[in-house]
Amino acid sequence: MVPPDPGGGLMRADPLTEPVEGLDEALAAVDAFDEVLVVGLLRPRPSQAAGLTRLADAVAGTPLAARAAEAAEKAAAGSAGEEHLVALAAARAALLGSVHDALRARVQEATGRSLAEETFPQRSGQQGANLLAAARTWLSDLARCGWQGIDHEVVSSAAQVVSAMLPDPALRRLAMLLDGFSAELAASCPGASLERVPVRRWADLWSRAMLLTVPGAIEAPSVGTVDGRLLPLGVDVQEHATAVQAQVHAVLEPGDGAPPRLVRAAVSAPKPDTVVGAGLWQLLRPHMALLTALGEGRAMQLTDMPVTAEGDLLWSDEHAGVGDAADAFATARVVLPTAVDAASAPLDRHPTGIAVPVFLEGYAVEKDGEGLTFGVAGHVLAVDTDRAPAAGPLTPEAVAASSACIGLLRWDAGAFTLQPLAVEKTVRKKAVALHAGGWAGGTTDKAGVKAEKAATAAVAVLRERAGRLLRK
Repeated sequence: MVPPDPGGGLMRADPLTEPVEGLDEALAAVDAFDEVLVVGLLRPRPSQAAGLTRLADAVAGTPLAARAAEAAEKAAAGSAGEEHLVALAAARAALLGSVHDALRARVQEATGRSLAEETFPQRSGQQGANLLAAARTWLSDLARCGWQGIDHEVVSSAAQVVSAMLPDPALRRLAMLLDGFSAELAASCPGASLERVPVRRWADLWSRAMLLTVPGAIEAPSVGTVDGRLLPLGVDVQEHATAVQAQVHAVLEPGDGAPPRLVRAAVSAPKPDTVVGAGLWQLLRPHMALLTALGEGRAMQLTDMPVTAEGDLLWSDEHAGVGDAADAFATARVVLPTAVDAASAPLDRHPTGIAVPVFLEGYAVEKDGEGLTFGVAGHVLAVDTDRAPAAGPLTPEAVAASSACIGLLRWDAGAFTLQPLAVEKTVRKKAVALHAGGWAGGTTDKAGVKAEKAATAAVAVLRERAGRLLRK
């Protein structure tokens, strides 16, 4: 049943603004442990011992209690082994997982949608045990020296492990994480000269990598297949200097008559730094027909499309065909309220991983020096327009002039925020829709056409150079 909330479209805002019991205490315990990693565990200080104890106390009464208490005691004495550091990483992840679950419960209350039942298999295995142990040793060395104690010698030790892992598809997930993490640390060496340490981010990367070294943790996800009609809602574009990813959020109407479900489909591609703006679609479009359908406002018909328990479609154009016209806002108004949200895998339960499609309309837009907000039935929801890609027509000005919005509900810096994926605004008494992925299938916009042409030239030059190198 859709919760009534005049002025909020098909979403309530009150559950998103009310305090969550125990949340501040859980995050404070995580912060206390994260500060321990700043200085390191080689010669623990009394303040670090207190931070370790606070983490262990926060998971008292859980299955981790005994291991966390022992690990905190050993670490405070400067004698923690790798198994103790794994236990501390697990305790930290469990706390953030509990925060994630509490926040997702608020999201379900706000949307009135149900959450899919968890179907994640028990993991076990010893694949690449030696390499996992080597990675764990490097991560343990990092924890002992701390972020302020890192140097190029310590950080560069990861290179050999990463090189050995990359050829093995089963270990590539951890290899990519270690590669990116070590590169970020290397760019910050020496740690002693850092004016500002990204405390939460590096602790997140460290603890996640540490848990992925546990045998069985990086086994391939459980995969099934689905048939049915795929109705795109919007696309989230994430761009870096050398890579770009587009993640399409959509509703799947299963062919077997089961309730609609929320799914995602992502495509990534390496990119030169000269390809920007609408030129990004040129790199992504050949790998996923869904992007063209999205840009043209069409549905897709799926047949035996692989999908994970988390709702991620393992996209293959062979299992998809272009369907009839499908308006994203019609989908958001009619189908989205009845859709089942995808569950998160155990290791993915983290507050920053929350990205839930929602629909709002009839809100009041307010703009001040701190940014844009939507007033929803007397409650204020911050709007993150910085995430809107330059590769589309969705601008902060368009969001400010909108009357309806499809977006991703996220949690950042202690509060829920909305990332717009598409908006409706009135132009000459007609509703006009603007999408972040509006140029995914091509564009007649002058700026977009110019960027596409520039990208064509840049990609052609790079391909020609690559071909020359391969011929030598």
